[in-house]
Amino acid sequence: MRVAGGDEMSESEPGAVTGLEENLWPVTARLEADGVMSVGGVRVDALAAEFGTPAFVLDEADFRARATAWRQAFVDCDVYYAGKAFLCRAFARWVDEEGLRLDVCTGGELAVARSVGFPAERLLFHGNNKSLGELRAAVEYRVGRIVVDSFVEIERLAAVAAAAGIRQRVLVRVTPGVEAHTHSYISTGQEDQKFGFSLAGGAAARAVAAVLAESGLELVGLHAHIGSQIFDTAGFGLAAHRMVGLLARIRDEHGVELPELDLGGGLGIAYTSEDAPLDVEEVAERLIALVGKECAALGLTVPRLGVEPGRALVGSSTVTLYEVGTVKELPGLRTYVSVDGGMSDNIRTALYDARYTARLVSRPGAATTQVVTLVGRHCESGDVVAHDVPLPGDVRPGDLVAVPASGAYHRSMASNYNHVPRPPVIAVRDGAARVIVRRETEDDLLRLDVDPPDPAVSVTSAERADSPEARVAR
Repeated sequence: MRVAGGDEMSESEPGAVTGLEENLWPVTARLEADGVMSVGGVRVDALAAEFGTPAFVLDEADFRARATAWRQAFVDCDVYYAGKAFLCRAFARWVDEEGLRLDVCTGGELAVARSVGFPAERLLFHGNNKSLGELRAAVEYRVGRIVVDSFVEIERLAAVAAAAGIRQRVLVRVTPGVEAHTHSYISTGQEDQKFGFSLAGGAAARAVAAVLAESGLELVGLHAHIGSQIFDTAGFGLAAHRMVGLLARIRDEHGVELPELDLGGGLGIAYTSEDAPLDVEEVAERLIALVGKECAALGLTVPRLGVEPGRALVGSSTVTLYEVGTVKELPGLRTYVSVDGGMSDNIRTALYDARYTARLVSRPGAATTQVVTLVGRHCESGDVVAHDVPLPGDVRPGDLVAVPASGAYHRSMASNYNHVPRPPVIAVRDGAARVIVRRETEDDLLRLDVDPPDPAVSVTSAERADSPEARVAR
């Protein structure tokens, strides 16, 4: 079998996927002789006994293999891991160790990077509405690149950079007017959306001129991102064509050739056996060749290419491990199998109508199967984990069920809906397991809850105005 974009692995080699659908499960996942799944050499029944369920089980070897594949495919390019997919301190260290760069889009994600000493030069800071505080924090840490997204932000960042006495390197985010053929909520290249400066409307050209006019800003390149969960390279090709055209116009109008072009991320992964993810080596070869051809036609020096895989690096590395609580058969309608998690650890099904599969992983199960709806424990009829899942006909309470492709946007978008604590992230590798994000507790849920003040104690408006909360807001 093949790790997406990586080397061939025979079924006899350690880490080969055995008895599982290709592309869906982490590279070290396998079914043991007794029907129990193991990941990273650790049995899931042992993980459930030690760490509880639900739990995100992250295959460290899978992530590192994919990181290597991307780094080798995009040689002499900048590969930024998109931290919004999943980020914690241990994972940020892995990104650093694998020689990747890191894309953050909030002050919180930047704080994670800062807490582990991630090299500032290899950071890229996104966001369509960065606060003044976030811009100050980025400049203070000397973030390598900031992607400007509005005219207001250009003014804000120029002022912050001037106050700090530095010249901040920036990219201008451009909306290239490309349809990514994905869900509207994760499509970002078309004209009608909140990100970037319109290419067709002329805003991108005006933004370039505005940045060039600021002495505290150094324009080093352009940025575009057309969407997520994409299975066709045509959109990337059209975006590259239009972005190189803009680079040529900038040269002709301003006499400067920008040295960088970031085409974002968005490559899709397999969530079900019907998905056919693109191979990263083929994508890299096409993009690099296309950019080179476009630049040659316009007499441009080929810029350094940047890409931002997030889901493509971490999505397939993780499975969510659940325990079945109830099985409810509605004759003539459907069978509901309820697990101990749900939309608080996977909002994508409700948000995007995303499709998943699942399988029984704690025993072999009956030979006959039934198509069920896998649902969560929350007080919402839309709390569906996966639609139309084939599970053994004898699935019952206490069974362990695993959902693959849970690494991207599951833990990062998790919530405390119904006051349910968020699951832990358990990293597995070479037969060992360790917690890299601990399970939340009820004490964690209550820690931020402020009791009503004592009626006998009055707080003046001046005291409220000088409170830490008010100072932070200002």
